[in-house]
Amino acid sequence: MRKDFTERLLRGLYSGALYLLTPVTVYHLIWRGFRFAEYFQRWNERFGSYERKPEPADIWLHAVSVGEVNAAAPVVEALRRVRPDLRWVVTTITPTGSERVAALWGDSVEHVYAPYDLPGAVGRFLDHYRPAIGLVMETELWPNLLFGCQDRHIPTYILNGRLSARSLRGYSVLRPLIARTLRTLRRIAAQSDADARRFVVLGADPEQVRDIGNLKFDVRVPDGLNTLVAGFRESVGQRPVWIAASTHEDEESAVLAIHRHLRQQWPDLLLLWAPRHPERFVRVQEAAEAAHLRTGTRRGQRWPGADTDVFVIDTLGELASFYACADVAFVGGSLQPIGGHNLLEPAAVGTPTVTGPHLHNFVEITKLLKEADALIVGQDAQAVAAGLQRLLADPVERQRMSDNGRALVEHGRGALARTLAMIEPDLPPAVD
Repeated sequence: MRKDFTERLLRGLYSGALYLLTPVTVYHLIWRGFRFAEYFQRWNERFGSYERKPEPADIWLHAVSVGEVNAAAPVVEALRRVRPDLRWVVTTITPTGSERVAALWGDSVEHVYAPYDLPGAVGRFLDHYRPAIGLVMETELWPNLLFGCQDRHIPTYILNGRLSARSLRGYSVLRPLIARTLRTLRRIAAQSDADARRFVVLGADPEQVRDIGNLKFDVRVPDGLNTLVAGFRESVGQRPVWIAASTHEDEESAVLAIHRHLRQQWPDLLLLWAPRHPERFVRVQEAAEAAHLRTGTRRGQRWPGADTDVFVIDTLGELASFYACADVAFVGGSLQPIGGHNLLEPAAVGTPTVTGPHLHNFVEITKLLKEADALIVGQDAQAVAAGLQRLLADPVERQRMSDNGRALVEHGRGALARTLAMIEPDLPPAVD
């Protein structure tokens, strides 16, 4: 009885705080909308209101943005192959996540924005779609949403669960509530043993948690990769090429400085530039042009020309392919304390990689890549530039890192099969 009262009290206080913060949330949507117009659209979905009549979903998948959608793709595609009868609803938080869902699966899955974690919005979402099973990618621990699933007897899983030491400290403020939230889950499929142990420290039952491995090792090499690379090289010839991928605003000046530095040794060096957020596409193009660099874009010119200095990849879903076009890669979110981004994508296509020091979201993967001699970590922008310069000058080292990265990814595969086996008992029965 006391436990139930405590739980209701914690949920009530949490929900009350969220309702009080709703005006701030709306202001944030408006602020983001001025930078990325899609944030002005489909507000009704964020509050659990839908124009279509209710239609039950067999599987609900939540993936916050592009990276999580990409990590979920092997699971979705494997299940759709063996169970084409299942109806999917996929939620994301960001418009870029929505665009990635559309690019991967079109109208074959339904996409809506995830409801804010308000009791009313969550209840309307779950009652509208009535999913038979919930799959939540990585670390989206929304108490009302997960308690709502428990109240409706919807078995829910965390897939590819990741919990860094920093996130563990952040959640500690709400630990009494988060611990109870974790107990609502059927299973937590952690990326690594370290992630599994941190989920237990946060309050999960040890019997709930499994060290399944990282689904990102099951990354699929893009279809038509060789054709795209051939078209790229036909356009640019044998010029040296580096890519700056998933960069953030505060890293952009460093990217330009590194490119200027490297061009002192390789005057014909081409930079492929893929900012993390679409609202930065035009900004980095303008920054490159302001630096008197001849700049093209994927949407505008399709391929860089012989005289292009910087080529902005202003499309979604093509980053893995353009990694394969580059001789070396820099993965952003690592020169500032963002925590890094997916280092396995360039490794999977054999592109040796340099990154900055802030990698707390990918501690285990960083460790494995470094041990395999497939990654260089620079402590600042100057060290990153030195690492890129070293690799551009040494084709033997590039090939060794390329082979090592591919081998590591191949060896790490298997999380997909273990994930499918784990969730299979809760899938709806097949219809004859």
